[in-house]
Amino acid sequence: MKKIIAGNWKMNKLFSEADDFFDAVVEYVADIDSLNNTEIIVCPPSLYLELSTDYTIDLPIAIGAQNVSQYESGAYTGEISPQMLSTMGVKFCIVGHSERRKYFGETNEIVNMKLRNIQNAGIVPIFCIGETLSQRENGEMKDVILKQLEIGLKNVKILNNLYIAYEPIWAIGTGKTATAKQAQEVHALIRNWLRKKYGNKIAEQTPILYGGSVKPENIEELLREQDINGGLIGGASLDENKFMQMIKKAVNITK
Repeated sequence: MKKIIAGNWKMNKLFSEADDFFDAVVEYVADIDSLNNTEIIVCPPSLYLELSTDYTIDLPIAIGAQNVSQYESGAYTGEISPQMLSTMGVKFCIVGHSERRKYFGETNEIVNMKLRNIQNAGIVPIFCIGETLSQRENGEMKDVILKQLEIGLKNVKILNNLYIAYEPIWAIGTGKTATAKQAQEVHALIRNWLRKKYGNKIAEQTPILYGGSVKPENIEELLREQDINGGLIGGASLDENKFMQMIKKAVNITK
C-alpha cells in the first residue's frame, strides 16, 4: 500500500505565502530520486487551486480541494461544483471534515451527496469520519464511526475511487494526538467494516489516513502501524519545512 502525505491548509495563507510554499516544495520534490511509493497531496483554499495546479503540473504532487457543493449546478451563490473543480486539474476533494459538519451543518446525508457527485466528476474524495471526545468517553465511538460509514458511503463507488480519513475530532487543532495504538484500533475497525461490506480486495486497497495533530515528530510512528496508510495534516502542512520533513520520513519508511 502506498504512503500518503496530504496537507489541508484550511482557511490559511495569503497568495504570496502560497506561492512561497510551492516554490520550496516543488523544488524539493523534483530533486527526490524516488518517492518510494509515497503520494503527495496538497489541499489549499479554492482561490489558490489554479496557482497550485500550475505549479505542480508534470510533478508527482496532486492538488485537492477542501470542499465542494452537493449540487452539480444552479442558483447557489458562492458555491463551487464538482465539475468546476475537475476542469482545473483537481484530483482530490476533502468531504465530510468535522469542521464542515460542526460549523456548516453538514449531515451524513449531505456528505453522501457530495461523495457521489465528485466521483461522477472524476475526482477522488478524501472522506473524513471521526468522533468527539464525549462520544469516545461515553463508549459511542464505534457506533458513530460505523454510522458515518454506512450513510456516507451509500451507493458510493469504492475500489480505486475513495480515500478515507479517520480524524478524532478531539485531536484536530488541539495539539492532542491519538496514540499510534488508538489510531490503529480505529483504522482496523474501518478496514474490517470494509472487508465485511465489500470483500478483501476493496478492504486492502482502500487507503485510510489518520488526521489529528499529525506532525514530523509522530508521522513515522503512525505510518508504521499496519492499517494507517498516511496522514491528513492540518497545521503542520502550513510550514513547508515541516511538510518536506514528513515527505522525507514517509519516503524512508518500508513496511
